[in-house]
Amino acid sequence: MGLLPDRISPLSMKRSNILPILLRKMSFFYNQKSSKSSTFAIKLIIALADKMESFKIIKPSPHLVPYIRYYWILQIDGTTPVRERTLPVGCVNMVFHRANTLFSLTEKSLQPTAFISGQSTSYSEVESTGPLDMIFVVFQPYAARIFFQIPISEFHEKNVSISAIGDPELKELEKQVADTMDDSRSIGLIEHFLLSRLHSFSTYNVKRVVAAVQEINQQSQPTITQLSQIACLSNKQFNRVFTEYIGTHPKEFIRIVRMQRALYLLQTHPDRNFAQLAFECGFYDQSHLIREFKSFSGYTPTEYLSVCAPYSDYFYVV
Repeated sequence: MGLLPDRISPLSMKRSNILPILLRKMSFFYNQKSSKSSTFAIKLIIALADKMESFKIIKPSPHLVPYIRYYWILQIDGTTPVRERTLPVGCVNMVFHRANTLFSLTEKSLQPTAFISGQSTSYSEVESTGPLDMIFVVFQPYAARIFFQIPISEFHEKNVSISAIGDPELKELEKQVADTMDDSRSIGLIEHFLLSRLHSFSTYNVKRVVAAVQEINQQSQPTITQLSQIACLSNKQFNRVFTEYIGTHPKEFIRIVRMQRALYLLQTHPDRNFAQLAFECGFYDQSHLIREFKSFSGYTPTEYLSVCAPYSDYFYVV
């Protein structure tokens, strides 16, 4: 269950590479008493990078590649409270805290030590409470249902503690990861659990949902009828199956992917104006683009670009 060296992204191998990864992975970092200027945000991230032990992006083993996008491990020393604003990404995560947990300013409570983070349709803010040591398992959009015994829609807009799920094997994994400070060993334990679940699921509906997600990724304005036909299901059946596996309704997921596509185009084609961006990403018009940006990030596009560099986690390839 050891970690293969070639599965660690080269981005994680040098300390000098931590800063650009943070700029991409963290949509917004700011001190709780600071202004939200991009200059301050960059200075703060640089200060955090100086205190950081490591940031690793780790590829899954070959058998898990169809189901796991990647793992990432973040370790930061320091006690200065910082806040992070995160946007909906379109993927369910499994999170393990091996040090202090984060305080959710959105929910006004501490995050669980280990939890499943479901699909969300709005931004959230969290604040550090001390040194961090976090492991994130980022599932493919359709894949989390394969490994858990309940519909993924049960996690919608929630961070559900592993202890509350009622899965003894998953609870044992939480304990094992908490007792293991070695990163390679921790990832090995997680992969052992995930691989043990692969033999017990049916591919019948997975293939249908995968085909629908591929169409959403490729088309800016797919209709539910088109997606239902691709999945060979009625509209009602498709909505039920899609929601069970993805964790949110098809229309909501299309909105999330459309927003991520806009971020990706802003990242890769910074010369695009907002009217072009709205057209290429499938928004009705520029006003629709602005409303969706505000809904997902809390900012208009102009405000968003003033506080952080655009980056799409959904369309990012390790």
